[in-house]
Amino acid sequence: MTLSREPRLHPVAVADLRPTQITVGMREVEAKRKNWKNHPDYKKADFLGKHLIPVIWGHDERYYVIDHHHLSLALHQEGVKHIAVTVVADLRRLDEAAFWFNLDNRGWMHPFDAKGVRRGYKDVPKKITGLVDDPYRSLAGELRRIGGFAKDTTPFSEFLWADFLRRGVKRKLIEADFDKALEKAMKIARSGDADYLPGWCGPVS
Repeated sequence: MTLSREPRLHPVAVADLRPTQITVGMREVEAKRKNWKNHPDYKKADFLGKHLIPVIWGHDERYYVIDHHHLSLALHQEGVKHIAVTVVADLRRLDEAAFWFNLDNRGWMHPFDAKGVRRGYKDVPKKITGLVDDPYRSLAGELRRIGGFAKDTTPFSEFLWADFLRRGVKRKLIEADFDKALEKAMKIARSGDADYLPGWCGPVS
C-alpha cells in the first residue's frame, strides 16, 4: 500500500532509523551540525517540524530513511533523540529480500561504498551511526552550494555528481587541499563532459 507522505504523529527515535545508503559526506554532516547549533533554542522545535524525514515503513516494522541522511546523522550527533517522519510507502508485508529489491528498483536506496563500488543489501548499515564518509560526496555537496550545479529532484543526484568527480579529481587532493579540489571540481562541472548529469549548469567561458 502506497501512502501519500503520511506524517507520523508520534516522533521516531533517531537512533532507530535505518539508512538506505552506505556513505555520506562528513563535511556536509558537520555543516548541518553547525547550522543546528546556530539555531536559537526557541527555533529548534520549529526547524524539526519543517524538516520531516521521508521514510519507508518496512521490514521488521522499521523506518528506512530515503532522504536527509546527513541531517539525521547530524541531529543524532547533536543529541536530538526524536524526530518526526513522513511515510512515503508502507512495505511492511514484504519479506526481507522482496523489501530490499523494491527499494533498489524504485530508486529508494544507494548501496555504493566510499570507493563508488556497488555492494550487497546486507552491506547497508543498520543504524544511522554506521554511515561512512565518502569525500567525493562532500565535494559534490560543496560544489552544489557554490553554484557548480543546480539542486535537482533526481534521486541521489549528488551521488551521481560524486561519481563523476571521482573520475576527475584525485582523492589525495581532496584530503590535502579541499579548496583546490573544489576549484578543479568547478572547472570540470562546467565542462561539456558533465552535460548528462542532473542540474548541469552548462559550460562557461
